[in-house]
Amino acid sequence: MRRLILMRHAKSSWSDPGQRDLDRPLNKRGRRSAGLLGGWLKKKGYVPDQALVSTARRAQETWAGVVAAAGAAPTTYLPEIYHAAPETLLSVLRDASGESALLLGHQPGIGAFARRVLAEPPDSAEFEKYPTGATAVIDFDAGAWAEVGWGAGRLRDFVVPRALE
Repeated sequence: MRRLILMRHAKSSWSDPGQRDLDRPLNKRGRRSAGLLGGWLKKKGYVPDQALVSTARRAQETWAGVVAAAGAAPTTYLPEIYHAAPETLLSVLRDASGESALLLGHQPGIGAFARRVLAEPPDSAEFEKYPTGATAVIDFDAGAWAEVGWGAGRLRDFVVPRALE
C-alpha cells in the first residue's frame, strides 16, 4: 500500500502587488493554518516518509509550518510542481519513495489531480474547490509509486484548515 498526502499551500499574502507570484509569502492566517495542518497530520498518524514540495515561497513556508508541528521528513523541492497540470503531478508522484509521500502544490492542478486520482471523489463543495490548505489523504493498493494511476486512489481523510480552528 502507498499513502499520498495531497496538500495545497496555505493562504498567501497579496500585500505587494509588484511581487512575483513565485515569491509570495504566507500571510498570518496561512502561517497559522500550516501549523494546524501539521498538528492534524501528527495527531492522525499521517506524517509522511517523504515530501515533494513546490519551489514557490508560499509552498515552502507551508511545509516549514507543517514540519514545526508534525516533525521533519526528507524533502525535495521541485520547480515542476509550481502550477503543474495533473499529468505532471502524477509523473512527480511516480518517482516518490517510501510508503507515504506528501505532495504540496497549487491550484488549479492540485484539485484537478485529487479528483482524477480517486476512484470515487467525494460529493463535497470543499473538495471540489480545494481551498488553500486543503489536505487529502489518499491510499493506493500499489506496491510501488510507479504503479499509481488515475482512478486508483481511495480517500481516507480530508480536511481544510478552518475545520481545525
